[in-house]
Amino acid sequence: MSRSILLKNALMLVTMDASRREIAGGWVLIRGQQVQQVGNPDDPLPAADEIMDMSGHVVMPGLVNTHHHMYQTLTRVVPAAQDVSLFGWLRTLYPIWARLTPEMIRVSTRTAMAELLLSGCTTSSDHLYLFPNGSRLDDQIEAAATMGMRFHAARGAMSVGESKGGLPPDSLVEDEDAILHDMQRVVEAYHDPSRLAMQRIVLAPCSPFSVSRDLMRETAHLARATGTRLHTHLAENASDIAYSRDAFGMTPAEYAEDTGWLGPDVWHAHCVRLDHAGIERFGRTGTGIAHCPCSNMRLGSGIAPVRRMMAHGVNVGLGVDGSASNDSSHMLAEARQAMLVSRLRDDGDDTAMMGARTALELATRGGAAVLGRDDIGHLSPGMAADVVAFDLRGIDHAGAQVDPVAALVFCTPRAAALSIINGQVVVRDGHLLTCDTGQLAERHNHLARALLNGDDPA
Repeated sequence: MSRSILLKNALMLVTMDASRREIAGGWVLIRGQQVQQVGNPDDPLPAADEIMDMSGHVVMPGLVNTHHHMYQTLTRVVPAAQDVSLFGWLRTLYPIWARLTPEMIRVSTRTAMAELLLSGCTTSSDHLYLFPNGSRLDDQIEAAATMGMRFHAARGAMSVGESKGGLPPDSLVEDEDAILHDMQRVVEAYHDPSRLAMQRIVLAPCSPFSVSRDLMRETAHLARATGTRLHTHLAENASDIAYSRDAFGMTPAEYAEDTGWLGPDVWHAHCVRLDHAGIERFGRTGTGIAHCPCSNMRLGSGIAPVRRMMAHGVNVGLGVDGSASNDSSHMLAEARQAMLVSRLRDDGDDTAMMGARTALELATRGGAAVLGRDDIGHLSPGMAADVVAFDLRGIDHAGAQVDPVAALVFCTPRAAALSIINGQVVVRDGHLLTCDTGQLAERHNHLARALLNGDDPA
C-alpha cells in the first residue's frame, strides 16, 4: 500500500480549489503521489504513516515557476551587466556564456532548483537555449532528476547570429536542421505526457531576434505533431518591439500569429509591451504568459499589464526568469513583486490593484494553467501531492496573524519550512534533503569564477 502523510492543525490551509477555500485548522491527507483528502478541523482525522503538526504554518499548493534560465545562476551581478537594458545586457553576457561547459549546466541547474525548492516552488520550467562546448539538454535533465522537482525542460535554440541580423554572436547559434533533429530526439527520449508526470519537454526557440521565421513555424509544426508545448520570449521591451517591426513589419503578436505561435499550447515570457490588440489575440486563443516582474524591473523593461491581460481571459503565471536578470530564484518573492508592481500601473482604475491572493493564485493555479497541467496548482482529492508550508511564527510575521495568507505576500518572503513533491518530502524543517547545499555552493562558486575569468574549470 502507498505511504501516507497527514498534515494537520494548519494555521491556514489554502486549497486554491475551485471555491478558493481557506481552512483555519485544516488538514490534508497524502497517499502515494496524490492528495487523498482535504478536511476541516471538526472532521475526524484519518490515520497515516506519518503525521506532521502544522501549527503556525500556512499550508498551500506548491508554487509553479513558468520561466527561468537556470544556467544564469553562474553570472549573477556581473558588474558590466548590472545597469543596462535587455539588448546591452545580452551583448555583455553572450561572450561569457559562450564558455559554458556541460558540468556548468549540471551544477547551475541544481543550484537554481535548490533555491526554488527552498522558496516553496515544486514545479519549474527552464528555458535553456544555448549549448556551447558539447553541452546538451540531457545534462540539465540528468541534474534535475537528482533534485526531486517536477520539471518542464525547454529545448531552446538560437539560429540567427549577428552576421544575419540577429543579436547573438555567430559562435552561439546552431544549424536549424540540427536544432529540429535534436528537438525530436529529446521529446522521444524524455517527454512524459501522462498525468502526474515529473518530466516533460517543451520546444522553445529563444526569441524573434535570435531565430528565423522558418524555425518558428517548423517548431510549431513539430510541437503539435509530438503533443508538446511551445515557449519563447516576446514583446519584452521597446527594443524588442522595434526589432519586430523592422525585421518582420509586424507587431510581436502579429508575428506570433503568423508563425503559428498562438493557442492553448503556447506561452510567451514577459509580454511587457504587448499591445491591446495583442492582448485580445492572446485571450481569444488561450495563449499564456509568464509574468516576470523582478527581471522586468531589473532590466528597465517596464510593467506588464497583467490585470488587463487577466480581464481578457489570458492565462498568466509567474516566472523568476534568469538569475542574471533577477539575481534570485525565490518564487514567493516573485509573487510579492507581482502584487506590488501592479499597483504602479496607471490603467485608470484604482480598484484594479492586485491583491495578495491574486498574486498567490498566479503562482499556483495560474502557473499550472500556463504549463497545461490539470494535476497541480491546487489541493483537492486526486491532485498531485505537491504541498508546501511556511512557518509564520517568527519575528518577520509578528503582528500579521490577522490574515496569514496575505502576510505570506505582504511581509518578508519566507523560505519554505516543508515541501512535499509527488508525495516525497524534499524540504523538512527548512532544510533541503536532496543535496548538500554547502558543497553545491562551493562547486558552483568555483565554476562561476572560472566562467567569468575564462579559466580552466577543472
